[in-house]
Amino acid sequence: MTAQENSFSKSSPTALNLAGDTARALQPLDFLRLYDEYYLRVVSYIHYRCGDAHITEDLTAQTFERALDRLDQYRAERAPFGAWLFAIARNLVNDHLQSRHRTACLPLESVQAQPGNDPTPEERMIESELQSSLLRAFEALSERERDILSLKFGARFTNRRIAAITGLSDANIGVIVYRAVHKLRARLEGAGISYENA
Repeated sequence: MTAQENSFSKSSPTALNLAGDTARALQPLDFLRLYDEYYLRVVSYIHYRCGDAHITEDLTAQTFERALDRLDQYRAERAPFGAWLFAIARNLVNDHLQSRHRTACLPLESVQAQPGNDPTPEERMIESELQSSLLRAFEALSERERDILSLKFGARFTNRRIAAITGLSDANIGVIVYRAVHKLRARLEGAGISYENA
């Protein structure tokens, strides 16, 4: 079992402590440990889905606030904490995207920031073009494909964990990831960009 899977399973130290007494609701100190464990993954997932730093901050805060408000409803015997938490995050992101009537997942201007170490103007232009092409290809995917790739590469979950969050089978997740990555590759190659350079 990978470290990633272990941190999400009932065999992880945090989850094991919580699952040891399934009749007991999570306590605030449990939540603080879980906040530390999942914060960066939630931020990364939401940023993949929305792309805007301010919206990412707001939705991340709302995710943990809602989880804290509903802490007494969580039961370890029903689902791992990560699956429960990411269900909250996914619902908030989906509600946000629907309310904004947005079809694009990542606004192009959100990744136009210049990288550090003073790259040359030519390097900046090439990097900007690569990012723009990749984002256009990503935006052309279906909402489900973007969601699953965000969980895979943003939150860094295994296919098994994504299946637990989405309710799809491991095999189905694998097929969706495979096809979505090939769609991205084909679109990049169609734009004249080598997949290895992207």
